[in-house]
Order: sequence, then structure tokens, then C-alpha cells
Amino acid sequence: MTLTHLSPSARQPRACRGVQGNGPHTAGTQKSGHCLTHPGEQGRSCSLPRNQHHTLQGVGVCRCPISAYPQYEDAGTPQSLATTKCAHSDLKLPPYTNFSHTIDDHKAKRTSPMKPNDLPSTTPWTMARRAARMNPSVIREILKVAEKPGIISFAGGLPSSKTFPVAEFTAACAQVLGKDAQAALQYASSEGFAPLREMVAARLPWDVDPAQVLITTGSQQGLDLVAKILIDADSRVLVETPTYLGALQAFTPMEPEIVSVASDDEGVDVADLASKVGSGASKARFLYVLPNFQNPTGRTMTEARRAALVAKAAELGLPLVEDNPYGDLWFDTPPPAPLTARNPEGSIYLGSFSKVLAPGLRLGFVVAPKAMYPKLLQAKQAADLHSPGFNQRMITEVMQGGFLDRHIPTIRALYKSQRDAMLAALKKDMPADVTWNSPDGGMFLWARLPEGMNAQELLPLAVDKGVAFVPGAAFYNDHGDPRTMRLSFVTPDGDEIRKGVAALAAAIAEQRKV
Repeated sequence: MTLTHLSPSARQPRACRGVQGNGPHTAGTQKSGHCLTHPGEQGRSCSLPRNQHHTLQGVGVCRCPISAYPQYEDAGTPQSLATTKCAHSDLKLPPYTNFSHTIDDHKAKRTSPMKPNDLPSTTPWTMARRAARMNPSVIREILKVAEKPGIISFAGGLPSSKTFPVAEFTAACAQVLGKDAQAALQYASSEGFAPLREMVAARLPWDVDPAQVLITTGSQQGLDLVAKILIDADSRVLVETPTYLGALQAFTPMEPEIVSVASDDEGVDVADLASKVGSGASKARFLYVLPNFQNPTGRTMTEARRAALVAKAAELGLPLVEDNPYGDLWFDTPPPAPLTARNPEGSIYLGSFSKVLAPGLRLGFVVAPKAMYPKLLQAKQAADLHSPGFNQRMITEVMQGGFLDRHIPTIRALYKSQRDAMLAALKKDMPADVTWNSPDGGMFLWARLPEGMNAQELLPLAVDKGVAFVPGAAFYNDHGDPRTMRLSFVTPDGDEIRKGVAALAAAIAEQRKV
């Protein structure tokens, strides 16, 4: 369910082609007690079926049929997200809310969870069970708000567009089309462009056969492929606390039992890991982990913790899925060696070109043990045949002559300056009881509000003051900390960072008065 901002004209009575119960109905005004259907992005009359829009039924009772989080019916709050206000009551909530909320001070929980046949009676389609477990990305929905004019966004994990090597890609495009346009525009091998696979293998800090490298359509596809070949219904998967939201989205449709492993500033708690691996049929299939400048916390796993984790995982026979999209973005000192470098046969490694070249090309890679590679390849063939061959050739052309060795330091310098700007602004403007970390690289820092405050409730106030962020509870598999926030420092410039932090501090001060 998406709640959009309602313009004054959108709140006027209008005809509605939605369905209430088994028959048509008429949209009323906000407090008429009739149906107020989702107006759509342009405020037009609603044409969505009942199970796809937000409906006001009866005075002061807000019903949200078919949330994207059916497994949270009883709790009424997905992924530990807190209750917030309904867009119908204050018309300020950003368009990502799909959980329990209030309207005119009346509490209402979601309706019953989606079932395979919970579709309009006029459709012949039947949803797969896994479809009910597919959730919208909270982050992607918040980005819709952040894109509005005047909003300073600390929300998205978007690389700074200043880092995109436009001139080099312009030249590479001409070069690729000039050398072999027919091949570049034709279908290609599923494994990926051979010269690019060789470049990937050569850049990694352990001995990698290019035959182990699979080029993917972004590293997000790598997560999807891993989920498809390793997860059965009810199989156990271990994740850090908190973890990358996109991984939870990729794993969840496979119907696993996702178990959170305690983590601290140094990384995964190895003792807690050992207690949660399980045994026999319930033994965990793998641990998913981001050791470098983690999304969302920005933390980096220490050398001692890496060594202990790899040793314990090998002892337990627990495979590791290592995601490393940010590893090249260190500021002063490179992070310790990857986990996969210490046990290549017990690990699958995911990487990305999005953070060091350009995300719009949607290219990443997986490095897998030779025993696992064929099934990953087959899963990719079923998904999309191959990643765009033209894009692969362009990246290969750009990377010629050691370009990344010259280019990546410029990204590090920019991001370090912007991290420093955010740290300085936080120190200047934030109350003493707001805390945050200082990441050694990457794109994010992790902040925590004072006792009794809630980042989810803070967000609408912050947006109203012109700044957006991501509430941290979204990144927890369970028992999310409602006081946490993820702040991205790489997309806004220094002046915007200072203004945005000041606005966020003002929103915090306002919330404390409520």
C-alpha cells in the first residue's frame, strides 16, 4: 500500500471505479464516512481494485486492505517498524507506509493477510504463495519523497553523480561501437564478457580463476541467484544485526527461517553465531555478511573478528555469503582481507561496479567455488539469459590501462570530505543525547535517538522541514531498534549536509515537545 500526499483538489469528492465489497462506490470527502480511495500520483480518480488501494470505511476508521507485510498481521507492524500517523489525518506522511496507523485518534490494524486468491473476482490469476511474502523496499519508497523539490536526502544509498566518469564512458561507447558493434548489440554468453571476467579476477586479493566469475545484473541479482539455489522453504539463513534490507527482500520469497545473529561494532558475534547455526535438517544454509563499511551501519569488521568468524564457520561447516559493494571506498586505510580470501571453497563473494563506476549500468559479479558455479549459472540463464553485453564491453573499455586505480581515489577523497562535513554538522547541531558512529569508509553512518524517541515518528516531521533519512528499524530482521537512523553522506554536497543536519536537529527538538 502506498499513501501519497493529497493535494487540495485530490481531496474533493469524485467518482471512483474501485470496488468496496462486491459493488461500486463513490469517493467522498476525507471525513464523510464514505470511501476515500487512493487518488494516485496525479490525484485522478481511483481505478485500482479494493485489495490494492487505501480505503476509508466509516467515520474515523482507516482500513488498509492487503498490506505488503501479511506475515505481520497480529503485530500490525512490519519489520519492527513503529506506528505512525495516517496520511489522511495530517496529509504529510511520505508514501511508503503500509502498517498500523491512526486516523482521528482511532487505532486500526491491517486487515487479514493476502491469500493466493485475494485478487479481484474478475481476474483468472492465482498468486503463488511466495508472492505474499514479497515486500516493497521501504528505502525505495522513501526515495520517492526525497526526490521532491526542496528535500535534502540522507536516505538513499545513491553514489554521488559527481563520481560518474562521463567522458570516459562517452569515449568507450564510441570505441565499442566502432570496434565490434554487431557483437556488442547481439545476445551474449550467460557467464559474462570474458575480458571483463578476467579483469575482475585479476583485481581480487586472492587466486581466482576467471571461470569462477559470473557477471550479474547488479550485485542484487547475485543475492537473488544465491537465494534460488541455496534456500528451501523453512531452511535457516543467518544474517547480521542489522543487515542489508535488499538481502532480506531477496531471501524472503524463498520462505526461509531468517535468524538474526548478534553483532557489535567489530562485526558478527561469533559465540552467538555458533549458538544459532543449528544442526541436521535445521542447520543454517549460510551466513550473509557485509564486512566492509556495512549497509546500514557503516561498521567494518576487525581483523581479529574476521579471523575468528572464518575459523568458526569452517569448524561448523557453515558457508559464508560475503557481500562487498563498498570495499574500495576506504578513506585512510584499506580494510582487512576479505573473508572469502581466507576460505574460498567455503564462501561466495559478491561485488559491484555501481559504487566505483555507475549504478545505471546495472552490473555486478559473483565469485563462487567451482562446485557451486554451474547452478548459479543455470539460475541466471533462467532469470535473464545474460547481463547486457554492450554495458559489459563499455565497462571493460573504461577499465583499460588501470583507470580504476586512478579513479577510485577521487571517490574516496570526495566521500571522506562529505563524511567529515556530516560529522562536524552533527557535532554542532545535535543534542548531546543523540549518538552516531564515524565510519572509516563507505556511504553511511548510523545514528541513535535519545531514549523514548522513535525514528519512524520523526521522519514525517523531518520531511516537513526539508530533510529525509531512513529509519533504522527497517534493516532488522526482527526486534528492530526504533531509535536508529541511517544517514547517507555521499549524495548531498557539503552545504546541503549542513542544512540537512540542522533541519533534522530542529525536527528532533520539535518531536521532543510533543
